[in-house]
Amino acid sequence: MPYISSFKTHLFTQHLLQGQVIAYPTEAVYGLGCDPLNGEAVTQLLTLKQRPMAKGLILIASSFDQLIPYLTLDDNDRIQQMLSTWPGPTTWVVPAQPWVPPWLRGEHSSLAVRVTNHPIAAALCKAFNGPIVSTSANISDKPAAKTPVAVKKQLGLSVPIFTGDLSKLQQVTPIYDLITGQQFR
Repeated sequence: MPYISSFKTHLFTQHLLQGQVIAYPTEAVYGLGCDPLNGEAVTQLLTLKQRPMAKGLILIASSFDQLIPYLTLDDNDRIQQMLSTWPGPTTWVVPAQPWVPPWLRGEHSSLAVRVTNHPIAAALCKAFNGPIVSTSANISDKPAAKTPVAVKKQLGLSVPIFTGDLSKLQQVTPIYDLITGQQFR
């Protein structure tokens, strides 16, 4: 496992706690993240990306336990299938608890979630003590950023960037529906 600076992780966790949007490496591309329960931070992220709220967002976590409060889990067979893919680059769309804000769910009653195995992304979630929003660091409908320079080029200098290596995944992470098993991407 690569060395992750605890000082840098602490600094970026403070950005999250202060309601800021950050950029960080993930499995395949740089991601944008923020505190999922801070509506102003999520609105800032959506504005920066020029992404409609109706689409919903992904939450990443360092452990399944961090996601449980957000989810309605009933089907043990499918839950085991989901858990068998984590930690890893697979995202699952799972029924959300009724309290989960619409800025996370979008127009859906479900929530996209992933337990990441990317060392920096996982360290951020662990230090934050909960899941964070994860969406590609780019303006909607533009190519996803794979370097800090590409993040700055598309989104400007106002977003703090936690630099590091991607996990070398060649394609965006797959997304599956927990209830139907359907693959969305």
